Amino acid sequence: MTSEMESLQNTIFLDIVPDSWTKRAYPSMSSLTLWFTDLLARIKELEAWSVDFILPSAVWLAGFFNPQSFLTAIMQTMARRNEWPLDSMCLHCDVTKKNREDFSSPPREGAYIHGLFMEGARWDPQVGLIVNARLKELTPTMPVIFIRAIPVDKQENRNVYQCPVYKTRQRGPTYVWTFNLKTKEKPSKWTLAGVALLLQI
Repeated sequence: MTSEMESLQNTIFLDIVPDSWTKRAYPSMSSLTLWFTDLLARIKELEAWSVDFILPSAVWLAGFFNPQSFLTAIMQTMARRNEWPLDSMCLHCDVTKKNREDFSSPPREGAYIHGLFMEGARWDPQVGLIVNARLKELTPTMPVIFIRAIPVDKQENRNVYQCPVYKTRQRGPTYVWTFNLKTKEKPSKWTLAGVALLLQI
């Protein structure tokens, strides 16, 4: 038995994703069991999408190896349709009050995305704002978010928190995008609390 095989055996026994797999895969902090379950869910999602190549009613953003490319494609599609310069566009986020099951068709422009979690605070769907987290609720699920591209000069900059989106709790190297979320509090409160959206927990 080689040292590589022995290392692989040990990591599988300890329920850890082997390094040789991690190098070729997406960032994840999950145990091997959860990682493999997540991998199968990603494959199923992509297979369902590739059958007819029609945008799903709500897209599981975390299911992409490179979610930035999907978000960029939303901007490119809108830029092409309206003949706007791509460098003068940005993404606009509207957090809905609905779950994935409530949508039967995709929007005419942009996309509905789901599968995000908020860390450091929570989203209150009744008032449509970021509010303080509940005790023992570390990463509450976000409702479906409607993402569309708009010109930069039409972006709302008042009463919003520029919320970073990360692939994992590791943050830093897993940065994806920044979504502007509505808030009544000063944005600095959420910055100090380390509020962020995560694609997986």
